[in-house]
This record gives sequence, C-alpha cells and structure tokens, in this order.
Amino acid sequence: MSNLSRRNVIKSLTLAGAGAIISPKILWSFPKKKDKLGVALVGLGYYSTDLLAPALQQTKHCYLAGIVTGTPSKTETWKQKYNIPDKNIYNYQNFHEIANNDDIDVIYVVLPPSMHEEYVVKAANAGKHVWCEKPMAMTEAECVRMIEACKKNKRKLAIGYRLQHEPNTKEYRRIVNNKLLGKVLKLEDAAGYVDNRTNHWKQTRELGGGVMLDMGVYAIQGARLGTGMEPLSVVSAKTSTTRPHIYKDGLAETAIATLEFPGGVMANIKTSFGENVNFMNITCEKGIIAMAPYSAYAGVKGKSPLGDINTPYETPWQQANQMDDDAQSIMNNKPMLVPGEEGLRDIRIVEAILKSADTGRSVKL
Repeated sequence: MSNLSRRNVIKSLTLAGAGAIISPKILWSFPKKKDKLGVALVGLGYYSTDLLAPALQQTKHCYLAGIVTGTPSKTETWKQKYNIPDKNIYNYQNFHEIANNDDIDVIYVVLPPSMHEEYVVKAANAGKHVWCEKPMAMTEAECVRMIEACKKNKRKLAIGYRLQHEPNTKEYRRIVNNKLLGKVLKLEDAAGYVDNRTNHWKQTRELGGGVMLDMGVYAIQGARLGTGMEPLSVVSAKTSTTRPHIYKDGLAETAIATLEFPGGVMANIKTSFGENVNFMNITCEKGIIAMAPYSAYAGVKGKSPLGDINTPYETPWQQANQMDDDAQSIMNNKPMLVPGEEGLRDIRIVEAILKSADTGRSVKL
C-alpha cells in the first residue's frame, strides 16, 4: 500500500469532533486468515491414537492443536510426542474452557456413540466447528439436535465418513450416477470383522454397542452410494448372535436386511462382528461393479466392464484426505462433503432395520 493511500485510509477513520484516530499499529495488525486449522481430538482411543493423530501429521490444511482426555496418564505421552502445549490440553471437566482458545478451530469428537450428542453440542456452543466420528449418534432425534446446535452457532458439522472422500469410492459412484453401465438393477454388500473383545463400547448397549451402529453403517452407506438412491423401506431384517456371552440380552452380533429403493431395486446387506467379510456387487444393466474390499482403511479396489477401479494409497491417507477436505470446506465457507444430514439419514435407516428385526415387519422410510 502506498504512503498516500495509507494516509487516506487513516484519515477516513478519524473520529468526528474528537480529534482521535485509530493507531496505524492497530489498523495493520488485524488477524490474518489461517492457512491451517487447529484440530483438537476428543477421546484418545485406538482411532485417534493409531489413525487420526498420525494422519494429522500428513495433512496440509489442518494440524493437531490439542487433545481432550479423561485419562491423565495419556496426557504426557501425547504432549511429548506431538509437542502439544499445556494450554491446549483439556479434560471433560474443563472442556468448556476450549471456547477461549484461538489455537483450536475444530473439535473432532471420537467418543462412544452415546457421548456424541453431548460433546458435539458442547463444541458448537463453544464456537468451534465440529467433526464427529460415525455413527453420528444413537438415535435420529439426537442427530437432529446436533445439527440444530451447529446451525444455531453458525458452525459447520461433518461426519467422519472417510470413504466418501476416497478415490475408488468416488469412481464407482461416478459410474453409477452417470449410468455408464445403465441403471442399477440390484445390489449386495457385506461389511464385518471378528471382534473378540468383551468390554468395549461395541459390546455395551448403553454406549452404542451392537453391530448395526458400527459396521452396519458401512453396509447402509454401501447400499445408498452403490445405488445412487435413497431407500424407500426396509423390506425385512434379522439380527442374531453366535456368542451370547459377548453380545448379551439380544445385542446384535450379525444383522441382515433387504432395502427397497425406487424402481423396485433391492439391496441385500449384511454386517457382522463375527465374520471377516468386505465386498459389494452392484449389478447394472450392462454389467457388474465388484468392489472387494469396499470399506477398508486401504486397498479399496474393484472391477467393472469399464476397467479396474484401483487407485493405490497407504493408511492413514483416507483420514488425512478426509480432514483436509473438511478443513478446506471450512476455510472456503463451502458445504461439507458429508454434513450432519448425511449421518442422520443412516441412523434413520439403522433404527428402521432394528425395528423390522424386532417386529418381523417391513418398515417404511
């Protein structure tokens, strides 16, 4: 800026009749737009420790700025490993003080599903943007309250569906959405792994346990993204367990369901904590898109009559890519690729599948 224009700006800001002007030092020291957003991870379990924190060392548009943990013994390890200042380390009792910390722009909630609503709402009320791990919440009503809290505070909300940011997922969706193989006729997918834990939140009903809220969301996402449509109803569903000593009181270890989509398209989905399975077959008019695996942390790949679908990368690239995409949406004030409404759609379907399994009847959506 030239000296002349500088003088004109300062002159225009003269306080009328008071003979006082804004100091040039103050005028030229307004905070600059950040080129990286500070992220605080809430909950330091496996996903934060082994995937998100390493991914945040690879990101270009955000970085690990802080942590929130209820386990004091973890604090020193994270502090030393990631050079986190004391002022950016919080627990659940002083979480509200994060509102005063300008280092932290985004709070990433990585807690059991039963705690998602509480901490997403608290984060939004603290004036922070929010990323929330899937499943979004325990119920559709909780999802709605989370969305409303972020809207009320004018903060963005994204759900941690890494696969919607993933290149091979984007490719099969491109084929489907552009009808490059004609219309989708039917779909089959399955997502599961053998989980032998006995006291994790996934085996505890009150915390969000049971296969439907966890791996079930992958199966639902596969059906929705693979058909390019939203389901009209749950035609039928069944839940079961082969290990009632782990999945107690009717908690589902395995679930199967048939979803009906527009045009009579049916999707048969399966999800399990008792079986290692990961595939999706999308039958179209001109051939089959076969993805296997379709929901892994790396190695997502498939084949179609149009050629191989196989852009390679290594873990935790998906997580880094997801967080960079979401950070750019915030910085550029653009819509999130996976907003809260997307998480709500899946939880609505989860509830319908469980209702169908419980009643033995079809459930409209």
